[in-house]
Amino acid sequence: MSTPIHDWIDAQVKANDIVLFMKGTPSFPQCGFSGQVVQILDYLGVPYAGVNVLESDDLRQGIKEYSNWPTIPQLYVKGEFVGGADIIREMFQAGELQGLFEEKGVQNAA
Repeated sequence: MSTPIHDWIDAQVKANDIVLFMKGTPSFPQCGFSGQVVQILDYLGVPYAGVNVLESDDLRQGIKEYSNWPTIPQLYVKGEFVGGADIIREMFQAGELQGLFEEKGVQNAA
């Protein structure tokens, strides 16, 4: 089912190599989980777009429906849903996140 918010989310996911749907902004995360993912992405030095889901109830609900994932933050790489904070942290610690970025052709500083 396509709705305007799902279409908007889809456009963001397709327009940016890396998109983080989060509570707050990359410079001012509004929850610890969003903050953790921002720290990891910043540490790796990858460019990403941060979308603040607190700006709209439609967006906050829409992203959960779009991914069929109940929690925020949500990370997308090259149009593909990767996961939330726990998954991103585990992938980073195992070196898998860096590998994913490499595999997808995303440049990072690490």
